[in-house]
Amino acid sequence: MKKNYILILAILAFTQAKAQLVKEKSIDISVGYGISTPFDDIDIYGSGLYLQGEYVLSIASWIDLRPYAGLILTKSIENKRFPSEYKSNANAFLIGGKARLKAPIPWVAPYFEIGIGASVGSFETITPWTYIEESGLLMHIPLSIGLELGPKHNFDVAFTYYFHENAQQFVGALAIGFSIPLNN
Repeated sequence: MKKNYILILAILAFTQAKAQLVKEKSIDISVGYGISTPFDDIDIYGSGLYLQGEYVLSIASWIDLRPYAGLILTKSIENKRFPSEYKSNANAFLIGGKARLKAPIPWVAPYFEIGIGASVGSFETITPWTYIEESGLLMHIPLSIGLELGPKHNFDVAFTYYFHENAQQFVGALAIGFSIPLNN
């Protein structure tokens, strides 16, 4: 009986304790010019819209953990050098998690992100060497480089890419974003 009381007391104590791992929380919203390009070295690409939202968990001034959800919608651009049947299209919902490493410099902080995620949607990669039409759930590797701007680093500019090995293409964007701090 005594052990049960100690166990209940320990559970209550641990549920009331607050870990100090996460220093700050915020929501980041990014929008940009989206592209899709095959892995093949050829001048075929699609362009369109990129949107993304991230829940930011700042662990230190130089590292963030970022679960994300986003959308990429691209359609192939007609190229006079290649027949119109060659394409690089992507229409997908993106979800996953990333870690951001940044230089904690006031006003302009360069950063690098990497993670893992999944895409749900359709991808077309049709070149002289590749013919892939994939739809459904695909794994991707996100990779970004950019700059956080402002005295509180509330704005950012980034080149962000998502590599889809199964579709033999990457999608990405030149994106701008802003951060909304959340009260703890």
